[in-house]
Amino acid sequence: MSSHWTPIEADLADKLRDFKLSQIGENTKAICTKPKLKSVVKPVVPAICHSSTFEIESVEDYLKILKEDGYIYSRLGNPTCQAVEATVSALEEAYGSLTFNTGMAAISSILISILKSGDHVICQNPVYSGTYKFLSTYLSRLNVTTTYIPAGSPIEVWAAEIKPETKVLYGETPCNPDMAVLDLKRFGELGKKHQIITIIDSTFASPTITKPLNYGIDIVVHSATKYMGGHSDLMGGVAATNSQALWSELQITRSELGSNLSPHEAALLLRGLKTLPIRMKRHSDNALSIARYLESRKDKISRVFYPGLQSHPGHEIAKQQMKDGYGGMVSFEMKNGLEGARAMVESLKVINLGVSLGGVDSLISHPASMTHGPMIMDDEERKKARITSGLIRLSVGLEDEEDLLEDLRMALEKV
Repeated sequence: MSSHWTPIEADLADKLRDFKLSQIGENTKAICTKPKLKSVVKPVVPAICHSSTFEIESVEDYLKILKEDGYIYSRLGNPTCQAVEATVSALEEAYGSLTFNTGMAAISSILISILKSGDHVICQNPVYSGTYKFLSTYLSRLNVTTTYIPAGSPIEVWAAEIKPETKVLYGETPCNPDMAVLDLKRFGELGKKHQIITIIDSTFASPTITKPLNYGIDIVVHSATKYMGGHSDLMGGVAATNSQALWSELQITRSELGSNLSPHEAALLLRGLKTLPIRMKRHSDNALSIARYLESRKDKISRVFYPGLQSHPGHEIAKQQMKDGYGGMVSFEMKNGLEGARAMVESLKVINLGVSLGGVDSLISHPASMTHGPMIMDDEERKKARITSGLIRLSVGLEDEEDLLEDLRMALEKV
């Protein structure tokens, strides 16, 4: 700094040049004054744009912005949210991305923008419980039908269920919660062959490990609450596509439903995205070590589900489409069912019992009681989804690997 610096000036005199400033009231001064910036402002971190609405120069400008682009109202577009969207598009190598206030807002907006009464969806099972509930309960009320096929099924099984009215093929990879892997290249080819829109929930992988759009998938969706945010301190969702038509339709749907991300959450999400590649590498390294340890405990555990294990049925496909690791999600089956699973999840000290995933803190859950429990699915639905009473889902965090392994070892001794 130097003595040549001067105080910031107000733009009030320029803005209200037809008024006598000495006669302007205190309320008007407090409300209408804005700073006259001395230079172009280029913050290293994009600023949080709180404003719900934006000043325009004329009615013609308003109409021009509506037609071409720009800022009118934050439900139509917000600079902070668009900073996130630009980053997600770069990571996904997408034409465009959109942010939403939750992952389910993204998923439901996508499906609503594509489907109408009489349409048909093919979806894997199991699938995220919120997606299952939306398809089976809410869309069914609108006369949209869904055929569920076992996750991890060959593409030929998907193809056999296609009908003339099929409009969406919906998959996850890796799958929630049993970690089944879907062949993205063949899945994308199937959709293109039959002119059916393909949607992939890639939350478990994140764009630093898997880029579904590069395999011909039409839309990729994430719960940004999870790995993208990475710290269990925000809620959000994102969708990305390489189709200008799909992006535009989804942007309109988001605006009409009002499912926009808050700029405050967007700022947190943008911060999380900056460390996503580094975090995913450590998540993956920790998870692989833990999966190998759990697989060695055949005295208590009957099966471990992790794409990085050679025993995983989708391991070869995972090697082709998952880069720099296999993610931080591990599931495993306790030999003595519900009793063993509950004893296991309730005996841990470093690893927290709780829903959600993808944060720096390790989290463990019992899907049959929690995420896919009686409030979402009945016993028959869980059976079809292969969600057994002994299944445990572990979101491996960034703690020291040795501490996580010791925590699991001590908990297994209590089973």
